[in-house]
Amino acid sequence: MSDSAGNRTALKNTGAAIAVFLACLALWYAVVQVRQIPKVILPTPFQVASAGWEQRQALLEGFIATGAGATLGLFSSVALGSLVAGLFSQSKLLRSAFYPYVIFFQTVPIVAIAPLLLTWSGYTFRTIVLVATIISIFPIVSNVTAGLISIEENLTDLFKLGGATRLQILTKLRIPSAVSHLVLGMRISAGLAVIGTIVGEFFVGKVAGWYAGIGALLTPWQNRSDTAAVIAAVFVSTLLGLAMLGMVNLCAYWFLRRWTAGGSFEKG
Repeated sequence: MSDSAGNRTALKNTGAAIAVFLACLALWYAVVQVRQIPKVILPTPFQVASAGWEQRQALLEGFIATGAGATLGLFSSVALGSLVAGLFSQSKLLRSAFYPYVIFFQTVPIVAIAPLLLTWSGYTFRTIVLVATIISIFPIVSNVTAGLISIEENLTDLFKLGGATRLQILTKLRIPSAVSHLVLGMRISAGLAVIGTIVGEFFVGKVAGWYAGIGALLTPWQNRSDTAAVIAAVFVSTLLGLAMLGMVNLCAYWFLRRWTAGGSFEKG
């Protein structure tokens, strides 16, 4: 596909997404007006925009604080998850023994263990990053492990015939083949990292009044029944999720394109 055709396709897709968004806003406004829904239950899009503008400084600070926590949580999950996946790829027994415990972190509701994390780690930014890491690590472990072990036996046999060591097979064959799987896992974990950060901020923000993340902002606004500001914060958190996904795509394009070109990353 030529660059011009690709640009036209991208513009067409963007235009379709914007059209759907505007249609949803129009439907939202119409429902509120026709049903005469009180502002405290569901404000109009204009009221949400007005509240967002009034709270723009707090929302900007929240975007930066939550973005920092989500970014560190994502990087931590990539580093730790890739290390765990590398170990899993070396032993089927190791995978069978420890993989269920990795799933445990994905199945246990984070709100159930967040109080324990606060007790162990304190009401600090470190705890927020820890929550984000726990929530976002499973897609990394799952996808990278799948990429590392999905190598054809003929290729591994060829490396062994050439006298390659286990470490050389891992670094020269398995890891390059797993890069596209890593990118897919990072795409999923990017959104989960934002969710985990906001969940952590809910708990930390209740005590640590100095913290200015989006999760910390939501509680006082909800207590004041400022629904418009709460919805504005939800939109900001959505924008943060999109920004995180864009960051992942840019990192994949700049640093990993050598291994992802023509693969699942380009097709995605």
